[in-house]
Amino acid sequence: MSDRSSIEWTEATWNPVTGCTQVSPGCAHCYAKTFAERFRGVPGHPYEVGFDLTLRPERVDQPLEWKRPRLIFVNSMSDLFHEDVSLSFIQSVFETMQAARWHTFQVLTKRADRLAEIASALPWPENVWMGVSVENQRWVSRIDALRRTPAAVKFLSCEPLLGSLTLDLSCIDWVIVGGESGRGARPMRLEWARTIRDQCVDADIPFFFKQWGAHDEAGIRRAKSANGRELDGRTWDELPVRAARGDERLLRSAE
Repeated sequence: MSDRSSIEWTEATWNPVTGCTQVSPGCAHCYAKTFAERFRGVPGHPYEVGFDLTLRPERVDQPLEWKRPRLIFVNSMSDLFHEDVSLSFIQSVFETMQAARWHTFQVLTKRADRLAEIASALPWPENVWMGVSVENQRWVSRIDALRRTPAAVKFLSCEPLLGSLTLDLSCIDWVIVGGESGRGARPMRLEWARTIRDQCVDADIPFFFKQWGAHDEAGIRRAKSANGRELDGRTWDELPVRAARGDERLLRSAE
């Protein structure tokens, strides 16, 4: 199974770990937890244990079976750098990404301190993009931890965006912004998204506006589909693409 994804900035998901625990305000209405807990106690279901952290060693080699190159979001249903995931297991996931060189892997974590702590023990092939979640100004320190890794592409996911952000974008290759969806979703203000977009434009950093979520730009709750993905009258679908010779960005898929 290719686990094709409806997430706008990727093509497929790969979950060698499922389940997680909350670490910051961005976790409060976690879509993955809401989904997994629906199946707690259902015999034989992949989420029979709900959102309890679970290692899935039988899935570690899964991308090697997918022959068509694709963008793959790693652990959409967990956090690979959770404190209860062993270093040896994380290394096995990275070794698969290194071997599956025809894919591009997008790894995202809120546990940036652990990421920085063990980064030197991991292989970092160019097809691994490493990102951190930054939902408000309180958590911008995660970006400093990301910068300490040797990842070829470093990115930020400001989703759900819960406040205004002033960002140091040095050594950052991509920024994603999105509002929150689901029950209890908190609105994202227009000026928050605009400010990040403008910082990216000024720094020549690719910007991806994923969605408004459950509230439109005026803060009115509506159907997610009705709110759409436009910011100031256009979609922003920029992706980072590195030239083979190094840092040069060859990008801008949505001018």
